[in-house]
Amino acid sequence: MLKRLVQITIILSATGLLTGCPKLYIAFEKHGGAFLAPVKGHEFVHLPNDAWGSNENAMVYFYRPISQWAEDEIDAPSVYIDDQHYFNLRGNGYTWLEMAPGTRRLTLRRPLGLALGFEGFGHFALDLITDAEFELEPGKVYYFRYSEVSPPSASNPDLPADHLLATGDMQLVSRDVAFEEITRTRLMHSRPPFAKSNAGISIVERNKEDTYEATIADLEVARKAEIEKLKEEGHYRKAKWYWPFGGGPTRRLETDLKIEKVEREWEDYQAELQRQKELEEAGKKKWWKFF
Repeated sequence: MLKRLVQITIILSATGLLTGCPKLYIAFEKHGGAFLAPVKGHEFVHLPNDAWGSNENAMVYFYRPISQWAEDEIDAPSVYIDDQHYFNLRGNGYTWLEMAPGTRRLTLRRPLGLALGFEGFGHFALDLITDAEFELEPGKVYYFRYSEVSPPSASNPDLPADHLLATGDMQLVSRDVAFEEITRTRLMHSRPPFAKSNAGISIVERNKEDTYEATIADLEVARKAEIEKLKEEGHYRKAKWYWPFGGGPTRRLETDLKIEKVEREWEDYQAELQRQKELEEAGKKKWWKFF
């Protein structure tokens, strides 16, 4: 049975890649809850400010208060940031992610362990717990609380009462509310084969890449709309029948200017990253000369 499920998963993934089908969401070897992989890390402690980019980035903690329900759970919910899977939140556990400022999207999906952690396909989800955007500011610390059995002791004054992250099982809570419970949780470590995790890291570069790709995709859609508008206004030259590639707008597209600006900024960012890596490598080489 297990072998057959693996085969089905591989076929679905390959089909999606070949045909451009919607994304397959699956948390294979990551979906295990506290029943399969109890949390045994050290008790909660804040990451020191000098251990992350506390001046330009944001620190985000995720925690789940202890409860009998969470302790007996076989399949823990998957946590996605900007459609990237990072970890599954087990009972009595906490973890963190350093993120880039700006608008991020938090999504929680509940996997089905009997189907190798299958969660959904495209817009279809077996159990979509949360799907909401939130804003991050440089230098700030945020706390996300997940519980299916009890709400937080107080609402977050920084969120509207009807905000998705102020009403559901996963809520963005204040520091005071978080400290009533998070200090009793333990750090979630990656525990193969059921609870692999990719948290407790900086995802700033990944965030910026996701933002860049999303921005370009939005601008490409806007570009098509701008071309259609120019056609209606008579500012578009049709291609000759003998040279189908010669047509196009007769004036410069505003979206092209925006795309060029975004691409220049991205190239500058990549160049700066490369420069920093080279400096780090040079520093390491100098250090080793002393031995």
